[in-house]
Amino acid sequence: MLRIIPEGEDTARPPLLIAHGLFGSARNWGVVAKRLSQTRRVLSIDMRNHGDSPWEDSHGYPELAGDLAEVIADNGGQADVVGHSMGGKAAMALALLHPETVRRLVVADIAPTGYGHSQQHLVDAMREVDLSRVDTRRDADTQLAEHVPEDGVRAFLLQSLDVKGRRWRLNLDTLERFMPQILGWPDLTGQFDGPTLFLSGAASDYVKPDHRPAIKALFPQAKFAKIPGAGHWLHADKPREFEAAVRAYLDAGPTAP
Repeated sequence: MLRIIPEGEDTARPPLLIAHGLFGSARNWGVVAKRLSQTRRVLSIDMRNHGDSPWEDSHGYPELAGDLAEVIADNGGQADVVGHSMGGKAAMALALLHPETVRRLVVADIAPTGYGHSQQHLVDAMREVDLSRVDTRRDADTQLAEHVPEDGVRAFLLQSLDVKGRRWRLNLDTLERFMPQILGWPDLTGQFDGPTLFLSGAASDYVKPDHRPAIKALFPQAKFAKIPGAGHWLHADKPREFEAAVRAYLDAGPTAP
């Protein structure tokens, strides 16, 4: 079972489930989850092969969707779902394969399509860190900087480092093997007819106008919005604006605004 970090109290509303992106974890969403939990229960999860969730030999989107469906089944049977990047694709797969589990869907800065960029260089960079020489997070950061010059990317990756245990909380072997599937999109049929918001960073190019026909074919109620000044990690770039947009959409009522 996936590791869950619950926030807030049970209410008459279904819980909100948050699915993070590649190399992330539930803890990346702590601030946003806590604010959204002011009016409902929020379930931030570690996806398989991430954080403190089990390591598996597979990492395809149908399997990730199945994991999310199990969590929802154990928490009332239906949820509002927010997914970012890889987690957004898993959330879309959940809505298409298990539509009864999703009330409202927010897909953060990703589209149901394949992408040409690879994150393999980040896997390689984490493997280059000599964990036997890591006593503090700064030790790891110094080594990682030789391969990852961006401060923000290093800080993000280092949230998945268990310094005391001298290990990554990421199943790098499986994530590397399934990188083509993670970057791609499975051939899923059907539609999710529920309210769906595709929320993007205005400075990101992950969701383009030419993606909209494919999105509408699978999610006919899809609406689109952008957060000014935010990139792909929009929830980290503009957390207050992201939280406000998600709250407004989820509180809008039974049909999409």
